[in-house]
Amino acid sequence: MPILNRRNFLGTSAGVFGMAGLAASMPAWAQGHSMHSGSLPRGNALIPAGFDEVSGEEINLSIGSGHRIVEGRRGPGVAVNGSVPGPLIRLTEGQNVRLNVTNTLDVDSSIHWHGLLLPFQFDGVPGISFPGIRPGETFAYEFPIRQSGTYWYHSHSGLQEQSGHYGPMIIEPRGGDPVSVDRDYILLISDFTTLDPHFIMNRLRTGGGYFNRQQTTWTDDYPMSGEERRMWAEMRMMPTDIADIGAPTYTFLANGRGPTEGMEYLFRAGERIRLRIINGSAQSFFNVRIPGLPMSVIATDGQAVRPVEVDEFQIGTAETYDVIVQPGAALAYSIVAESMDRSGMALATLASAPGARAAVPALRDPPLLTMADMGMDHGGGGTDHAAMGHGSAAAASGESDGGSMAGMNMRDTSLLPPDVEIGPGIDMVAMTPVDKMGDPGLGLRDVEHRVLNYRMLVARDANTDTREPSRLLELHLTGNMERYMWSFDGRMYSAVTDVPIHFAWNERVRVKLINNTMMAHPIHLHGMFFEMVNGQSAALQPRKNTMVVQPGASAQFDLTANEPGDWAFHCHLLYHMHGGMMQAVTVAGPEAAA
Repeated sequence: MPILNRRNFLGTSAGVFGMAGLAASMPAWAQGHSMHSGSLPRGNALIPAGFDEVSGEEINLSIGSGHRIVEGRRGPGVAVNGSVPGPLIRLTEGQNVRLNVTNTLDVDSSIHWHGLLLPFQFDGVPGISFPGIRPGETFAYEFPIRQSGTYWYHSHSGLQEQSGHYGPMIIEPRGGDPVSVDRDYILLISDFTTLDPHFIMNRLRTGGGYFNRQQTTWTDDYPMSGEERRMWAEMRMMPTDIADIGAPTYTFLANGRGPTEGMEYLFRAGERIRLRIINGSAQSFFNVRIPGLPMSVIATDGQAVRPVEVDEFQIGTAETYDVIVQPGAALAYSIVAESMDRSGMALATLASAPGARAAVPALRDPPLLTMADMGMDHGGGGTDHAAMGHGSAAAASGESDGGSMAGMNMRDTSLLPPDVEIGPGIDMVAMTPVDKMGDPGLGLRDVEHRVLNYRMLVARDANTDTREPSRLLELHLTGNMERYMWSFDGRMYSAVTDVPIHFAWNERVRVKLINNTMMAHPIHLHGMFFEMVNGQSAALQPRKNTMVVQPGASAQFDLTANEPGDWAFHCHLLYHMHGGMMQAVTVAGPEAAA
């Protein structure tokens, strides 16, 4: 049997299989690259799912509109080069690239290259780094490629990302990839809705629980004691507030396809397969597992880590994880990306032959928030099991911090430092937030199999800057659930008239994020990588550009400010960002230090 090198694959679906007659029997979307002509949908045209591949020194991309049909449901679409997701952009470390992006929409648009190191004026954030791309205009992004790994791109204009304006990107390492695999696949998971995203935003602002199926039925469907219900009622909060939007408002997608629409990747038993898993959703966390098949995590956010074998992991919005799997003799394996609120799943299949399928597990019971998620757990010493509130009943009843939580004021703003702006944008304050880097995520704390957490990640390659940080920057993640207002330190982005966060050139800073809300936030810093403070030595702290901060928790990262310019810093939940949880960061140039 010929061994397939990493170039012999199709990132959108099944790869070159090497078995006589197999390619001919594959569906059209799985056979080759020229599935879409690249012509843009116009008006009411149908946007197909799946993506082609583009590469080279100069790449042309066009943004257009149309409609999408997923699982028989029709909704609005914004496409890049005529498909959702947009084309796979393949680049090589060390090359220069010019990306000519033409906007054929009737509104402004943009493309942000998520996780890329580049001059700030090409980062693609209107209002911070460039003015945006006006209708009918072309903007040329031009920069050297300084890294390798799995990345993605998406709109940073309006709510276009929700409608399909996103796509994958792979950057090949200079000199070849040290990771040897037989097949290399992309799994881009996302969320689809038939609704206009502006309607969704307006509904969230008038009632944050409007699209939360579990929240609207929790009094009937969840086993809670009367005391537990009274405590949550006194706090005017709900333990079911896991995700702002779930199914059936959302259908969860694998490479643009719904769970019954046949996304599959071909394999032979014993092959090493790399899955590049990208969470390109607007608003969804996913718990990813392949029943019967362990996964070895080898990279996150494009940065290599020492291999760690797990059976499941939670991926926040905008994060990426590369995993190695080695299928056995089974005919097929289901790749399950279950939404964190467990209202639905994205689904793909590792198949030994086209059409082969494995059993699909049923959705698990929805998780409940605990008192630990409210930042009310005093007994855990700040980390791991006790801090994570193992045993939801005990945590919810207040046993973990010595008694009932009834009567506690979750809006006690006196707990906040004086630089936090107190006002209607804050409706809760975590009383004792603790480090939860060892928390695998909501719903995964009590499962019997191995689940990834941030403490398990160790950088494969030593960090070059291991200086002790010269200062600590503390930022509070704040919000008002009912008014759907989100902010840093109580300040919504729309209310900020200057750049509030300043870094000196080459400054080494430790940033501490304190989540005073009851929702997990994937916080993304543009233009730079940071090292998560996760218990590893400074040299081996894993590098990321997006980090999930759990409810009622704190998390820290170290940063070397060596990318001059103005950068966005925000929660990557699309509606949280547009609800105000975004700020601008400025890094002084080297001349400022002279």
